[in-house]
Amino acid sequence: MRVVKDVLEFEWDKGNTDKNKAKHDVEDNEAEEVFLDEHRFVFKDHLHSGNEQRFRILGKTKKGRLLFIVFTKRKKKIRVISARDINKKEVHLYEEKINPS
Repeated sequence: MRVVKDVLEFEWDKGNTDKNKAKHDVEDNEAEEVFLDEHRFVFKDHLHSGNEQRFRILGKTKKGRLLFIVFTKRKKKIRVISARDINKKEVHLYEEKINPS
């Protein structure tokens, strides 16, 4: 999806910095690594898109940790809203993406 291809800069606001570390043990820089995963799976978050369009991404970090991230795009920057480990259902989606039947 083009949303990620043309953006390589992240925006971390004061209220969001380290929030994912406290809630889900995900460091900010670890969340950023998911956007570089060549097998990442990006899709629109229609349910939670209001004033701005939100997206979801499933992908691996450099250490192989699978993460689920909700984000938005502001101009040429990505703003991560939340990041956590993926659940069993999401693991299936990711694996289907990299190994289609």
